[in-house]
Amino acid sequence: MRILYIITRAEMGGGQTHVLDLLRGFSHTCTVELATGETGFLTDATQKLGIPVHIMPHLVQPISPLDDLRALGETVALLRKTRPSLIHAHTSKAGMIARAAARITGTPCVFTAHTWCFAEGTSWKWKMVGTPLERLAARWSASVINVSNANRELALKQSVGDVAKHVTVHNGIADSPLRAAPGIRTVPRILMLARFAPQKAQSLLLDAVHDIALPFELVFVGDGPQRAQMEAKAEALGLSGKVKFLGQRMDISELMAGSHIFALFTHWEGFPISILEAMRAGLPSVVSNVGGNSEAIDASCGDVIAPGDVAGFRQGLLRLLADPALRAKLGAAARRRYQAEFTQEIMLKKTMEVYSAAVGIKVRKAAPSPGTKILTIPGGSSYSKSGLPTDS
Repeated sequence: MRILYIITRAEMGGGQTHVLDLLRGFSHTCTVELATGETGFLTDATQKLGIPVHIMPHLVQPISPLDDLRALGETVALLRKTRPSLIHAHTSKAGMIARAAARITGTPCVFTAHTWCFAEGTSWKWKMVGTPLERLAARWSASVINVSNANRELALKQSVGDVAKHVTVHNGIADSPLRAAPGIRTVPRILMLARFAPQKAQSLLLDAVHDIALPFELVFVGDGPQRAQMEAKAEALGLSGKVKFLGQRMDISELMAGSHIFALFTHWEGFPISILEAMRAGLPSVVSNVGGNSEAIDASCGDVIAPGDVAGFRQGLLRLLADPALRAKLGAAARRRYQAEFTQEIMLKKTMEVYSAAVGIKVRKAAPSPGTKILTIPGGSSYSKSGLPTDS
């Protein structure tokens, strides 16, 4: 199977990390290629794997009718050149353009919704424009993968596609030999891994730890437009000696292994990979009850707190800071839950099932009627005069 992955941005982020895992995971059994609108973390990592990368300069995140039309033309041209068996699109803009191009060229397309344009936290403008476009694009999707059941329910509530097209495939990540020791009796380290942006409530986490008298160290990993503001707030609260800002880091497994508690205080989410990285390391977690967070974390391995509940978050942290044995117990349960539900192998298996069904459905629908002339393209699929592929 020849698969073309399309995503708008190449910056470091959860969606890009997920696409990289798919590229790496399927590169041994399929022919895979990547298309994106820019160079960056994802394109660099993909090229190191020896996987072809295509840059479409007009595929940009902001709404831009002229650029979007040009991006559609670039995508159609790329599909006709590479002739993939299947397109797998990620993020809203790439998802819409890829599915329109798939419709034009008759290529099966799967779309992964990491979050929806009508989800909590998106602008009214994007909701107004994006929601009807998602409803239309869903009609051109062979299948829509949701990274959480919460995402799936939200899409169905907004009448984006019918039930049969939606499937939930939780994110999964490759294992690591590095393990945390959350039960060790030392100054506990709380780790939050997230971009410094309005979605992520680092400010509320600072409020939550401000009045904690027990020993602790809070470490923020990530970068973004609000980092300087958070550094200033930590200093104003007198937390400079207890709070560290490490910036963007690549050694996430090592940082998780050196921590005792994982925290993710956010306003909205899809299904964060950072939670899975904490579970993989064997860390107990305190997270906001948004998106699919509660589908990963339950009472056996941490606390799920109402979004914005600073007092509740403080209590969740205090419970873990005060009890090393509880940290060890919940961390071990988190590790077992990761192994049972969120490994990369499980995610790849479920994703391939979606691919196979998508291609199979397209094959049956594209069967030519008697007398239809078939045009066979050397090295590619067979096309009927309608433009729909008749084999994969």
